Amino acid sequence: MSEGHDDPEFFWVDPHRRGILPLDRFHTSRSLARRIRAEPFDVRINTDFAGIVAGCADRPETWINAEIAEMYHQLHRAGHAHSIDVRQGTELVGGVYGVALGAAFFGESMFSRRPDASKIALAYLVSRLRHGGFQLFDTQFVTDHLIRLGAIEIPRTCYHARLAKAVTETADFLAQPDPPPVQEVLNLRTRTPWHGCPSPDKAG
Repeated sequence: MSEGHDDPEFFWVDPHRRGILPLDRFHTSRSLARRIRAEPFDVRINTDFAGIVAGCADRPETWINAEIAEMYHQLHRAGHAHSIDVRQGTELVGGVYGVALGAAFFGESMFSRRPDASKIALAYLVSRLRHGGFQLFDTQFVTDHLIRLGAIEIPRTCYHARLAKAVTETADFLAQPDPPPVQEVLNLRTRTPWHGCPSPDKAG
């Protein structure tokens, strides 16, 4: 992270309590389900990664400076960073991006220029992570918005144990068709149950 858009320096963050979104706990309200079913947006992956990063940085206060943005672009070109792009017609109106490592996905930032655009982007992202066999969706921190969608906080030691296990496993962000069937996005059947913290002898 950086202190701001014009700050050339950056630093790592490892909070005492980490935000994650267990992949079986994503909460789709009735109103959000209706919106997804109506398909008000065209939702695709990796069609405008640079536009998504720029959209996330386009706010009065941001931790995404030029150096950090370029690192994400490099990771995207290498096939490690991905975006969910939400369009209304030809206009990019929202989305989310992050980095995949093994079976862990690190959600970095999201933005919305239309009502529910970021919520729908997250729903499509969770569906893709489930389909691809991911085990950990790291949101770094939690907000009221993320909590309503199912995010929780866990202790740092618990997060480190889950991370150590997830990065040794294999998952495929591109396994799901693009775009996926809407019904698959709405499918909330448990696939990766939340079992709390793995014991230390099972973390590696």
